[in-house]
Amino acid sequence: MTPDTPRPPDGRGVAGSNGHGQYQGHSKGGMGELDILAAGLWEEARFARLPCDAPSELRDLVEDIENPKRVYSIHRATRRHNFQLLVQKFIVQIRDGCGAQNCSTPTCFTYRKRLAGRGPTRRYNTTSARALAIYQASRDNPENGLCPSLRPVKALPAALNQLVFVPNPKPSLREDQVSSASVKGKAIAGGAVSPKSPVIGTQSGLARTRSGSGSGSGSATSSRAPKEPQTSPPKTGNFPKQPTRPSFSGSEEPVSKDYRSFAANVFGSVAFKMLEWLTPAGIEDMFRKTQDLQSGLKGGQSQAPNPYSIPEHEPFSSPPQSLTHSSEQGHARKEVREKVNKTEKGPKGDRLNHDSLPSPRSGVQRRNSNTKVLTPSGSKPKHQLSIDPFATETLSDDPYSGLLKSPRANGGPTDKSARGLKSTSSKLSLPISQLSSAGFFDDVSLEKMPPPKPVDLKPKANRTQMDGTGGSESSSPGEFDVVSRSGSSNSFQAVDPETEPEDESELPQALSKLNVEVVDFICDVIQEDGAAEKHMLEPPSVKRFHTGDTRQGKPLKRKSRPLNISRADLKLEWKLFVEQTLFYILSNPELLIRSFTKKGQLYDSHTLWYCMLRMTRIAPRLVFDSLWMAAASLFAPPKSLQSLRSPTAKLFPKDEKSLSNTEAGRLMSICLHALIAAAPLVASKKKLDDVSRTRAQGMTLGGSEFTSQGLADPLLDICLQYEDAFSDDLALRLAKRLFAAICTRRYYDAMGEPSYEGDGNEEPDVLAPLFSQLDFRNRDAIYICNFTLSENSLHEARVPILLLDWARMVMMSDWDGNPEVPGDGPFGGALALVETMHNKRHELQLEDTQFLSEFFGDRLDVMQMPTLWLSHTRTQQKMHLLDFPYLFNPTTLVTYFRSINFSRMARSFEEATSLQDKIEVVISRLSINRHDQNVLNDRLKTAESKYLMLEISRDNIVRDTFNQLWRREERELLKPIKVRLGKESFEEGIDSGGIQQEFFRVAIAEIMKPGHCIFTVDDRTRMAWFVPGSMEPLWKFELVGLLVSLAVYNGLTLPVTFPKALYRKLLGEPVTDLIHIADGWPQLASSLTELLDHNEKAGLVEDIFCVTYEFSAEVFGSRVVSREMKPPSTEEEWPQFPQTVAGTSSGPDPTLGNPGPDDAPMVTGANRIAYVHDYIRYLADVSVRPQFEAFSRGFRMCFHPKSLTLLSSNILQSLVEGAQDIDIAKLRKAARYVGYDPTDRVVKDFWSIVKRYDDNMKRKLLEFVTASDRVPSGGIDKLQFIIQRNGDGENNHLPTSYTCYGILLLPSYKDKEVLRQRLATALENSQGFGNP
Repeated sequence: MTPDTPRPPDGRGVAGSNGHGQYQGHSKGGMGELDILAAGLWEEARFARLPCDAPSELRDLVEDIENPKRVYSIHRATRRHNFQLLVQKFIVQIRDGCGAQNCSTPTCFTYRKRLAGRGPTRRYNTTSARALAIYQASRDNPENGLCPSLRPVKALPAALNQLVFVPNPKPSLREDQVSSASVKGKAIAGGAVSPKSPVIGTQSGLARTRSGSGSGSGSATSSRAPKEPQTSPPKTGNFPKQPTRPSFSGSEEPVSKDYRSFAANVFGSVAFKMLEWLTPAGIEDMFRKTQDLQSGLKGGQSQAPNPYSIPEHEPFSSPPQSLTHSSEQGHARKEVREKVNKTEKGPKGDRLNHDSLPSPRSGVQRRNSNTKVLTPSGSKPKHQLSIDPFATETLSDDPYSGLLKSPRANGGPTDKSARGLKSTSSKLSLPISQLSSAGFFDDVSLEKMPPPKPVDLKPKANRTQMDGTGGSESSSPGEFDVVSRSGSSNSFQAVDPETEPEDESELPQALSKLNVEVVDFICDVIQEDGAAEKHMLEPPSVKRFHTGDTRQGKPLKRKSRPLNISRADLKLEWKLFVEQTLFYILSNPELLIRSFTKKGQLYDSHTLWYCMLRMTRIAPRLVFDSLWMAAASLFAPPKSLQSLRSPTAKLFPKDEKSLSNTEAGRLMSICLHALIAAAPLVASKKKLDDVSRTRAQGMTLGGSEFTSQGLADPLLDICLQYEDAFSDDLALRLAKRLFAAICTRRYYDAMGEPSYEGDGNEEPDVLAPLFSQLDFRNRDAIYICNFTLSENSLHEARVPILLLDWARMVMMSDWDGNPEVPGDGPFGGALALVETMHNKRHELQLEDTQFLSEFFGDRLDVMQMPTLWLSHTRTQQKMHLLDFPYLFNPTTLVTYFRSINFSRMARSFEEATSLQDKIEVVISRLSINRHDQNVLNDRLKTAESKYLMLEISRDNIVRDTFNQLWRREERELLKPIKVRLGKESFEEGIDSGGIQQEFFRVAIAEIMKPGHCIFTVDDRTRMAWFVPGSMEPLWKFELVGLLVSLAVYNGLTLPVTFPKALYRKLLGEPVTDLIHIADGWPQLASSLTELLDHNEKAGLVEDIFCVTYEFSAEVFGSRVVSREMKPPSTEEEWPQFPQTVAGTSSGPDPTLGNPGPDDAPMVTGANRIAYVHDYIRYLADVSVRPQFEAFSRGFRMCFHPKSLTLLSSNILQSLVEGAQDIDIAKLRKAARYVGYDPTDRVVKDFWSIVKRYDDNMKRKLLEFVTASDRVPSGGIDKLQFIIQRNGDGENNHLPTSYTCYGILLLPSYKDKEVLRQRLATALENSQGFGNP
């Protein structure tokens, strides 16, 4: 559709006409100009066609594109134009402001003035405003940064103030003759020069130059050359104007600039200034100036140095430093296009009816068209155009419903009858700035487009047919048909005139589907031609490295290149076609999902990653941008929610095509594999783990990259390559959109109508297709390509690790340092993905250490932040980082846990101190007798006590401990603990930490003795477990749990070993697998594993193992209780045997309930899995349920319930038991000295002796100095071990210690042997309460 498109002969106007040849305005303004503008961009865009050497298999996949929004060149031009308009809006907002009194936009100048009050406010200069505007426009969702009160811009861009147009001096006569001869020579030798060849200084020539450089491939020209050159000179009407020097040029006024400023040198360059020059308002202003310049030259004022003068045939010039273009393009395709482009129709041509023109108007003929761009012919424009680029006009929802439609879409032939020109008497009712809006295709439906240009496939003169044969030898210019735009002429497929209909139109083409073979083929073509996009990804190119599917047949190959087509032309054709194909498919969710699915299932993960790897190495920016556009469909609400909106309160703006969760999950999986493919290839899983661990700390290079000789080059290169991939702007933008979609889709699921259980309509989670694809043990998946075993194993490790890395990258880039993080958006979606992966870490073969993100832990406050977290409530919109403890290092979690305990302890201590001070003030002011004071003090003794005081005797440690802890209030238990020695033993000392450590060690060791019948200890593993059906009352178990809780609350470790199953149960984690009981009952776990692994070919399970389906346990030391195991719904409680006053059991005989020899069923091969599951359940739960529940109640008394969620079973075990392995080398490194130097002889002899100790002696040494034989949680670095000089050793003193402070008093013995004897004697005789 061009400005000269005639009204249909039947009298019915095209879209927007009233049937009388006049365009009717839409609402208040006219519609015709918008139609012309849309059709003009469709006319000028470069189209891609399937090259002639393409394999025949691709022709079946090719389809025409009838929607302008799906054309890649139009998309790029629209995106650039939108960016320019957005930059201009931000510049106005930053420099001028909105003028609203209540403006709250931080970047608005009005808001800055309001904050400054009466103080001075400095306005940004043009360069600074441009730099800030470009930054704002480059962010995600930049429209959110615009001020809502920003008014339409009426002023010109400030950058235009420095732009000046001046006339060029007239060329000399010799220059004119040389230039004219050059053009005529070309016309004689190569045929008529196309009038559409770029003329310097003309509007059409510049427009073609810009469009040609838009795709980075030069201008698209026809590669068809005439068989015989035209020897006769061209007709006058077709002879091109002489490409002389432009009659005017542009320059910038000199301005002062700080050449040391980075911003001034970058954002003050012409490249960035053109963002303002080429806006609609800027172009309009420059057009007006050139028109004034042209009118001045026409009026004979060219004699004077008038800066506003221009030749008649040059109505426009581009901005400075891009104004001067050579008429010689230097490209082979340009030479060919000049030979085949059609000339202008004669005044009596069949297609043009000049009688319909009301008046002649000057114009420049457009390329590949017989139409003209209408330009004013007078000295001034006929009407004044608005320079307001943001003026608003009420338009219909679909203004191109009748215009942008292909003739073939209606099924009818193209009308080839004589057409007259459209009347040009209509006035422009809208300014150019508004008509040039890049959003003019936003309301174009996918099925509509401007009418394509018809192509006459009959042989014509002076042009070569697609099969290489020449046409008729002579033909008048009026017989030429309209040729499609130059981009569409890039197709070299042979067309048979007898089989193709005459109304066939050249539309842009693209493949409708991709598969592995097609991806390999197009990537090989681009790489062979050297047309791949320049990028930073590694490796820069990838060749085919899979064996492929044998059912696919031979790989696709290109045909032989025709002799009449140059290699450069074919290279350009393939580049345009591949770019159009990738954009067309990857930006369309439906085509994208269809391309990588087979039999209703996604490709396997390895094949999908391979396809994305190849495509991202030829056009990564195109791939990521197209996938980003496709990912926008993830936010479309489901149809069930769209139907819930009411006419008055719309929840969603309009009905959109929605995806089901399955389709959305497949689309998300495809896009995530593209992100995974962006990472560099690593040869081993170890290097992959090293780089991931380094990036988890927020660093590009870690400490492991440094060696004694310097940087480790291989790992250094990999780290830098990873940084290049993960910092790619388009890839990161795609990752943020994908993660934001996770939360959005889950919100939609929560908002939908709840479905009843069992109705079969439950939608799977949006991440379900991804994790189904990552289940590498699933043999039902669709495996397309064949890879080696090593490649498959590496890929299984690569995908989960890189998914975690991308999630961490998004979180780190969006984190503001606040522990409270958004529950939605990219950050919330990344956390949701990490949480789901953590729940499935065993299926994904991920370890707990791979989820660590030490970047956050290193930047959070360790004291106040954990305490504030206790009062935080998690919602869908707001979450806390501590809600995801697996992100933090175990040492960091222990620090947070102890910070919470310390804050509670400090609060209790301060409350008691404050209450004590208040009581003293009250008593001093009141006249209370001595008796009343004592009564008051006794009643307030508990509240005003600063410590939890325990008085323990040596002879009855367990009894005194239970008595002291019985019925203690919670406020007492939260205070710091102090232990006083028994008076009967006359032991004196002040508890500063060592005595309480000794107390807990002795007390817990006494409780573990079998005589108390509370725990049973395995002789081999030394593991302690509850006695099933114990006669001891449950309150004892509760007090034991409280004792363990007090030790952990006060930061002390205990000399006890519990199985992992106990810590899992304390944290609410299930105990269901053999690995959960392997440490406590290794022999039992081995037997059950053997039962599961038994092959019944060697014999039936019931014959080999002879095991009945029952659980047995010993009670009272020799009696065995057995019960048949039943499901949880029908299970019976384990028998309990309460103790009588006499110390015997008051219950019945424990063996009465045992099943008979023939009552319990046998374990067979069919029920052995259920048997193992039930046996673990009875062992860890059913048989000891009352005892454990009592122990758990006591254990939780000192802790905030939320603080325990920070701990895992391993961390809790280290807090209770500490570490039993003692590394002397680390202990020596952490030790400190008082009176000694590390180089002294005695110190060296001491460490030489200790180094040779066995594990038992090492524990005795640590217990002698610190009162505990365990290394505390956090490692030896957290241990205080001080060696202090204590005399010369002449009196044969033994070494002593202050366990409260971790000090070893070591005399300076005369030789090493004496030191060995004295130290051994001290360690062997160190039992009992020692020095404080």
